[in-house]
Amino acid sequence: MDFASFGIASVACITVICYLAATAVKQTPLANKWLPSICGALGGLLGLAAMYINVPDFPAADPLTALAVGIVSGLAATGADQVIKQ
Repeated sequence: MDFASFGIASVACITVICYLAATAVKQTPLANKWLPSICGALGGLLGLAAMYINVPDFPAADPLTALAVGIVSGLAATGADQVIKQ
């Protein structure tokens, strides 16, 4: 698969993936209070993965920054969910 077309949109993709994961977790008996933690952790893992598979124009060149970008993107999914509800 050619990742050249993703560019900076990869950060938005992390947010969408985390949002969908949170939607799936809501269907389980797990308490909703864990959703931000799950989204943040998943986003961090996806951020690291994006850095290590060399996604072009990904805004991180080192693991710490990639982790931070992923966590913020994951937490943005929680915020997007609240915006939709409100």
